[in-house]
Amino acid sequence: MTVRFSSRVDISAPNPIAAAEADARAHGVVLGKLNDSNPTRHGLAPAEVPGVYTAEPRGPRPARETLARYLSDTGDSPAGSAPVDPDSLYLLSSTSEAYSWLIKLLCDAGDAVLAPKPGYPLIESIARLECVDTIEYQLRFDGSWFIDTAAIEQLLYSEQGERIRALVLINPNNPSGSYVKPEERATLVRLCAERGIAIIADEVFYDYALEPFDGNARLAGETGVLTFALDGFSKMLAAPHAKVGWIRVSGPQSDVIEAQRRLDVIADDYLPMSDIIADRLPELLAAAPAQVARVRERVRGNLAALHGMLEGDEHGLVDVLRAEGGWNILLRVPSVIDENELVLRLIESHGLTGQPGYFFDMTSNGYLAVSLLPEPDEFRRNIRAVLDTVAAMLG
Repeated sequence: MTVRFSSRVDISAPNPIAAAEADARAHGVVLGKLNDSNPTRHGLAPAEVPGVYTAEPRGPRPARETLARYLSDTGDSPAGSAPVDPDSLYLLSSTSEAYSWLIKLLCDAGDAVLAPKPGYPLIESIARLECVDTIEYQLRFDGSWFIDTAAIEQLLYSEQGERIRALVLINPNNPSGSYVKPEERATLVRLCAERGIAIIADEVFYDYALEPFDGNARLAGETGVLTFALDGFSKMLAAPHAKVGWIRVSGPQSDVIEAQRRLDVIADDYLPMSDIIADRLPELLAAAPAQVARVRERVRGNLAALHGMLEGDEHGLVDVLRAEGGWNILLRVPSVIDENELVLRLIESHGLTGQPGYFFDMTSNGYLAVSLLPEPDEFRRNIRAVLDTVAAMLG
């Protein structure tokens, strides 16, 4: 099936003047503009913001070309695959904004997207703002996390499945840290292609492998179904204040063409990324490999320290679920301890707060999300506080 796009994006035929302008551009004719209100074309740009504003909806082309080269050189595409096409990229402020654009593209009010649970509640919140529902699909745990693809298939072919327009895959997921496995990917791509459903692949944590299984790969560049891969500087540079994100569009050519025709309208309405930010992309991308390595060393070191502390704990009451990737982990505590009471005790006794498992819709009690980012000494103190608090609550 081909993908069905939302009716909210106006792609009606241009008026005669717009059509004539497009024809002139296609033939290399540069038209003067009686109504040119771009001050940068008239010598009025400030010295602090030089250059001419070109208003390219997908983001300034030099910036997209720089990003495309970086992704081609450092990505995880299959051997022999084509370099990343700059025209497949959209630059924007964040992956949160990307979710909003894509829900506008794919969904009308009352439609739905599939999102993983446990998971970060951002997707549900953004979908609600777009008057779109989220339907959860469950990640299961049997010593490691996996996607229940059979349940997704049943859902897609149910009456409820008629409303579903996109499947969100977090690769790796937060907070479970699980990557999409090769066999899961093959099944989900097939199902989405059969049902005319797009994949939105959030891969912001992809580079931070911790204890992965073999065979993981990015969904960016997937050709079997219309796919929108999201990434950005927030996680790549460990810089949430570096508000740069991007969408990479791939899939069957007919779907990609139709998707980009509509996505260009959305991007144009919201205006392209600031040239001030785009001009810094080369230096920020140049810093990315060293920064990723620095963060990866920190999180892997803290995970190793955590394993050591848990193995050496005399009470043996706390363990950690296998974390394949990302920079957060889930501690598992005895389920007789109420998660709220645990965090309240940490606040009272140690001046520490945290996020219990129910924040992420874990299906049972007894979990605590913990970041691997703190300085090593601080991280050890945090874990010690959890271990001591759990022991005291059961003592």
